[in-house]
Amino acid sequence: MKTNLSIYNNAWYSTGAGRIKRLFWYFTNILFFINPLNISSGLKVLLLKFFGAKIAEGVVIKPGVNIKYPWRLEIGPHSWIGEKVWIDNLVAVKVGANCCLSQGAMLLTGSHDYKKATFDLMVGEIVLEDGAWVGAQAVVCPKVRVGSHAVVAVGSVATGDVPEYEIWQGNPAVFKRERIVFEPTD
Repeated sequence: MKTNLSIYNNAWYSTGAGRIKRLFWYFTNILFFINPLNISSGLKVLLLKFFGAKIAEGVVIKPGVNIKYPWRLEIGPHSWIGEKVWIDNLVAVKVGANCCLSQGAMLLTGSHDYKKATFDLMVGEIVLEDGAWVGAQAVVCPKVRVGSHAVVAVGSVATGDVPEYEIWQGNPAVFKRERIVFEPTD
């Protein structure tokens, strides 16, 4: 059998918002988030909250960030979202406290079933636990949990769960070593 996109049907999928809300978010995303100018992080947080995101205190959002659906986004306190991060959250994305998404990182909650001629949409939540770090240009795939203080290294692709306090690297990402976090000294 061959792929036949003319019979593709994702009618089962819902964005979780009406057309008007999606339209307003589309323009807000372009003007205030994807925009390369360094618009205030505080204003971005307020806009995300207005559209239904759950954003804690101290969140930093850099320029060029693209967020699909803010009403499906939760970010814990003091987390950083770097330049040109793409959060393609067709379903929930939960980012814990003190997490870092470095430049160009991608959180992808959707993919397609390449085994079916209809190329069906498949979705799965992403969870980044407290202290997780997704390196620059790294990709986190659907249904992945990045454990507490775990690292998905620069340019890596996390296709499965990353256990806490482990550093994973490569495509697909594999275990490299443990992450040791030192407490600050006076």
